[in-house]
Amino acid sequence: MEEQELRAWLRLSRLELSPTTARTLIDHFGEPEAIFNATESELALVDRLTDKVKSKVLGPAPAAVDRDMHLIDEIGVTLIPLTSEHYPKSLKQIYDPPVLLYSRGQLVEADEMAVAIVGSRRATPYGISVAEKMARDLAGEGITIVSGGARGVDTAAHKGALAAGGRTIAFLGCGIDISYPAENRKLFDAIADSGAVISEFPFGSPPESWRFPPRNRLISGMSLGVLVCQSPAASGALITAGYAAEQGKDVYAVPGNIDDERNRGCHALIKDGAKLVECADDVLSELGFKQSEDRQTHQLALPIDSLKNENERQIAALLSLDPLQVDEIIEKTGLPAPMVAGTLTILEMKNVARRVPGNAYVRVL
Repeated sequence: MEEQELRAWLRLSRLELSPTTARTLIDHFGEPEAIFNATESELALVDRLTDKVKSKVLGPAPAAVDRDMHLIDEIGVTLIPLTSEHYPKSLKQIYDPPVLLYSRGQLVEADEMAVAIVGSRRATPYGISVAEKMARDLAGEGITIVSGGARGVDTAAHKGALAAGGRTIAFLGCGIDISYPAENRKLFDAIADSGAVISEFPFGSPPESWRFPPRNRLISGMSLGVLVCQSPAASGALITAGYAAEQGKDVYAVPGNIDDERNRGCHALIKDGAKLVECADDVLSELGFKQSEDRQTHQLALPIDSLKNENERQIAALLSLDPLQVDEIIEKTGLPAPMVAGTLTILEMKNVARRVPGNAYVRVL
């Protein structure tokens, strides 16, 4: 795109019009430059355009556009207009696609085969382990993993895809120049290197709560189906599942402990007709993919038998997806505390155990 065209798209984005209104203007005028060159009388010919929108369009170009142009080069952002052949086909088919996407990284044709994995920000070790394993196994089969870059299940899904050497896409609920949550800055860099980080919001847009529900429609819209790994009864993940249902996409849910309120959203989805899944092959089967014969996704990838040290095998055998406190491990094994602590560190290094809050450990899937 030429600089003048870039500036016009950035200016249109800065107006933060509703996607349907912005698309109406593009459909009428053909390009954003023509929109901003239009007179008041020409704008009056656009169907159902409010006076407030007309005032925004006729106003001066925001000074922030100059900064935006600088950030495009500084951060390495690509603008993908709705009119571009590079705009994701799946997103063009939803009710209200954004007229402009900001992207770090690259979208490829293979991303048409994508599955969204979403869930609670306050996920338990069980939810995180399941999400990571599901993502790892699906990505290993060439499926692109889509999520929202949030804490908990989203982060686990992105990491699982990256661990498999697969592709993953993160849709943000803020400007693409903002890392939210802040601790995921390096994760977003890694995602951009092997997939894409995408936002529909202008540079500098803060992660305000109202931005996340519309962000969720893009997560589902980009995907063939949405897999909810863990969710309470009220959750953004359920909003994503709702969008998926409206868009005619499959919804999958992983069951969990009935005594934990963080699983109630998934159980409600299953009651409402979502497909109960226990492993990646369940999802692949629903999508019509041939199931892998060389991978047993129903079984935990806990290589106890491969551990040569007896203490390591003994402690690893005790661990499950429910957190086990170090004091309990000491009591159950009868081993000295320093030996237990050292062995747990070794098991972490071997990716057999993972430390979780509360001085406790769980096994790794």
